[in-house]
Amino acid sequence: MKTNTVKGTNDWLPAEMKLRDYIQNTILETYLKNGFNHISTPVIEDAENLDKSEGGENLNLIFKVLKRGDKLEEAVKDIREGGDEKELSDMGLRYDLTLPLTRFFANNRDKLVMPAKCIQIDRVYRAERPQKGRMREFIQCDIDILGSKSPCCETELISVTAEALLNLGFRDFRIRINDRRILRAVLEGLGFAADTLDSVCISFDKLDKIGAEGVAAELTEKGFPEKAVEGLKNLLAGELPGLSKVREVLADTEDIDRLESIIASAKELADGRYDIVFDLSLVRGQGYYTGTVFEIESPKFRGAIGGGGRYDNLIGKFIGESVPAVGFSIGFERLFSILYETGYTIPTARKQVALIFKEQDFAAAAKKARELRGEYDVSLFEFPKKLGKFLDRLTERGYYGFTVYGESEEIKLLS
Repeated sequence: MKTNTVKGTNDWLPAEMKLRDYIQNTILETYLKNGFNHISTPVIEDAENLDKSEGGENLNLIFKVLKRGDKLEEAVKDIREGGDEKELSDMGLRYDLTLPLTRFFANNRDKLVMPAKCIQIDRVYRAERPQKGRMREFIQCDIDILGSKSPCCETELISVTAEALLNLGFRDFRIRINDRRILRAVLEGLGFAADTLDSVCISFDKLDKIGAEGVAAELTEKGFPEKAVEGLKNLLAGELPGLSKVREVLADTEDIDRLESIIASAKELADGRYDIVFDLSLVRGQGYYTGTVFEIESPKFRGAIGGGGRYDNLIGKFIGESVPAVGFSIGFERLFSILYETGYTIPTARKQVALIFKEQDFAAAAKKARELRGEYDVSLFEFPKKLGKFLDRLTERGYYGFTVYGESEEIKLLS
């Protein structure tokens, strides 16, 4: 049998889990203090829900669960006779927490206070090609507001998410913000047809990876009008236009007014601790976004460490009526990597000591450990055969000190 984890997943050692637990608890505590409510949804979702969720390229990364028993045998038989391979699966692992949340809301909205303010901190799965910052199993930390169209929702989500990062001592970040409706209007103005914009945006979203030339080449390969592609290429060649410049070229400025209001309020709440900037190039890969989109970026990590946006049409797929919704997600694994690799120290961490005992003294030693736990985290260990090597191992694992029951009351420091 293999001892390695499945590719794209990790075992986490005690020291790593201490930091991971601290990060999760800090984020959760921040969200709870801001009036959001913790919920949980299953890892497994119905295959039809996942397939119709407009998750962009993530739909190609779903881990599918095969049907079982007679149903699987029937599906295999149907495929041999020319049937669709999709019939082999009836469930899949969630690729993010947004689709499960919208199904949860559709199933439980009569039990929720509106607008619903929800927290999800949980594992998701994508059949990625594993690399630094991209795993097949990873954690997302989401807050969402469902049931309100107000731009105050975006401002609140930006502020609360940033507060969670600040509470972790994270300072070096900024939040980029855009509105898909503004971007689509600009693209239409360049000559792209309205019914092709989703495809255009998929290519446009790769700007930071393949550059303006790469985006133009991909759009040309897709067969888009040469004039429109050249116009976009020219737009991306220089400094991207700000909101004031975009306002000059769009006839309808309602969405610009809305976004300006969000940015102004978010900057007021930021109070100079982080920046919020308009970025016309921001797309976000998921197809379900309908309006505002945002991302958190840091010079310490290539790629976003968080993102989200408004998805006003996704809940309607379940209940047949439009329910506005917007959410912000912190990419937990990327945040953990940054903090762990920079040697982040948990400010509230208690010192860990070992209480070593002989078998006949266990009960008395356990009582002594209770006393010491008022000040330390205490682990009980039976007296080892080689004390010196054991103490070396404790030192390697970050223990502060040790004491031997019955020999001394003093905590002896490890170094």
